[in-house]
Amino acid sequence: MILYHGTNRDFEQIDLSKSKPNKDFGRGFYLSADYNQALDMAKVKVAQLETGSPIVLSYEISDKAWERLRVLRFGNYSEEWAKFILLNRNNDSDSPVHDYDVVIGPIADDRVGVQLWRYENHVIDLSTLVRNLQYMKGITIQYFFGTELAINFLRRI
Repeated sequence: MILYHGTNRDFEQIDLSKSKPNKDFGRGFYLSADYNQALDMAKVKVAQLETGSPIVLSYEISDKAWERLRVLRFGNYSEEWAKFILLNRNNDSDSPVHDYDVVIGPIADDRVGVQLWRYENHVIDLSTLVRNLQYMKGITIQYFFGTELAINFLRRI
């Protein structure tokens, strides 16, 4: 399987310590099976940081690797998915809130913070939160690699 990572600068080694906390599935390395989605993410990063240029890095993971990894899959937007995002986005510690090597599931809409605040302050209910977190361009899947074990199965191509 080929996966893509959108960024604003090239790098050789994946360093999980440089990953930002409080992302959808936790601190980790995020990829996509869709090249254009990764390119869009690279463009967003360039715009946010006002430095670099959009770059898409390609990685391969063998089918056999999946057998050795603890994987959580969300096939669609659901209340379970939304609760998992809440758990990760609200994690105040340096330790992950789950023990999965890889999490695969939909990307939340860019307005996640506002929607989570609305839910936590009882402005909206859980089903409304799920609906509001759906990515406006349709379902797009992200691949989270959050452990060194998982990272070691990625081979840059």
